[in-house]
Amino acid sequence: MSGSEIRVRFAPSPTGYPHLGNIRTALFNWLFARHHGGKFILRIEDTDVARTVEGAVENIIDSLKWLGLDWDEGPYFQSQRLPLYQETAHKLVDQGHAYLCYCSPQRLAEMRQEQMRRKQPPKYDRHCRELTAQQRAQLEASGITPVVRFKTPLRGETSLHDLIRAKVTFQNDTLDDFILIKSDGYPTYHLANVVDDHLMAISHVLRADEWLSSTPRHILLYQALDWQPPQFAHLPMILGPDRAKLSKRHGATNIIEYQSQGLLPEAMINFLSLLGWALDDKTELLSREELIKHFTLERVGKTAAIFNKDKLDWMNGVYLRQLTPEQFASQAAPFLQRDLPSSVKRPLDNNYISTIMPLIQERARTLGDVPHLTDFFFLDELEYDQGLLTKSFLVSPIFANRTETEMDTATKAIETSLERLKPLETWNAVSVENILRPLATELGLTTSKFFGLLRVAITGRTASPPLFQTMAALGKERCLKRLNKALQKIKEQNENSD
Repeated sequence: MSGSEIRVRFAPSPTGYPHLGNIRTALFNWLFARHHGGKFILRIEDTDVARTVEGAVENIIDSLKWLGLDWDEGPYFQSQRLPLYQETAHKLVDQGHAYLCYCSPQRLAEMRQEQMRRKQPPKYDRHCRELTAQQRAQLEASGITPVVRFKTPLRGETSLHDLIRAKVTFQNDTLDDFILIKSDGYPTYHLANVVDDHLMAISHVLRADEWLSSTPRHILLYQALDWQPPQFAHLPMILGPDRAKLSKRHGATNIIEYQSQGLLPEAMINFLSLLGWALDDKTELLSREELIKHFTLERVGKTAAIFNKDKLDWMNGVYLRQLTPEQFASQAAPFLQRDLPSSVKRPLDNNYISTIMPLIQERARTLGDVPHLTDFFFLDELEYDQGLLTKSFLVSPIFANRTETEMDTATKAIETSLERLKPLETWNAVSVENILRPLATELGLTTSKFFGLLRVAITGRTASPPLFQTMAALGKERCLKRLNKALQKIKEQNENSD
């Protein structure tokens, strides 16, 4: 097909916020359109009024914009196109392909209960399929508002050629007479999406595998209306690591939650593209341009894709490290503003942020990690966790046996560090290292033990960015203040142990 003939659509329902599966479907449609130079259309299928979730439409649009999945037409809203569906349904009734059903909800419920009691699949029993004109007139006179049902063929089979699954065949006697127009006048998904796909000249329908069982109904509708159906491609399911259906217990499902957690859109696009599609058996990092260039349905698999949050975070970390220091600092700043402790004064100093960010850029997997990795840079007072201090100063390899000599050595190490650092006029990573590295030898300590002690004293943690760069960023006043406080804590611990 030429690019001008390729028209695909993303048609979410605002009955909930878009999750990974929804957005993966949008992405595959978008990549398919961009690869072929075709059109990507956004259509909001908002005919299920009772289940519509407030804010869902805005969330859908925000999710697409965040990921850069721009659309060429729309958004169209089905709720604004009701006459088109009603007209089509009436046409089907007039042609004998559909009929009015007057069954009450109570009768339908009793029918299903009886079918379940008999261990039969619940399916409409076609009670109203062959009503006479007189019977319909009587039911109309009683004030019942009917629904419109499709008159599914009782025999034969319906087949389609799925672009991923090849030929798929359904026996017509397993299908029910499904509803086209509900009693409130709104169409069902089956009717509305067929009408819109036809009127919008959709060439390919790429949708989740769960809709495969609905496709024979849609094929039958196209046949009854004498319309040419689009080509179908049903995308593999996404499962959790336990191979169960993806749910909230596997991680955040609303796509905007990932933005809130600090995922980059480039990483999310790359990750989602590999849920059911692959360039080859080894390539994992692909730019948006590379995905557009290589995306074809022939590379979409049939088996379910496995969602792995650890892999997503790893991939995001790769993309974070590809940012320039300036880009990283700029993108991290809102997360620092949001998540640093309330005791940290706002507004934050952007120059100070720019100094700190290169120290942790290699360690962050998400932008949401940044406040936790850097909070000690912003706090005026460190609250040393007593358990951490005990572990770090007393029972760690620094002073493993808790002897009085080792306690004295810890005290002397901090005191001597303070003495040597106080007179230092030029405070930077090189000058600090030139003071402290020889001091380790003078004290008879390995650098790992000595620097580990200083690290906890300066940051309150056993792991942090490089010590001397950290001290340079914190500044002389803060570092000396923290060393003094740590020294006091060690002395208190020593006294309590006597």
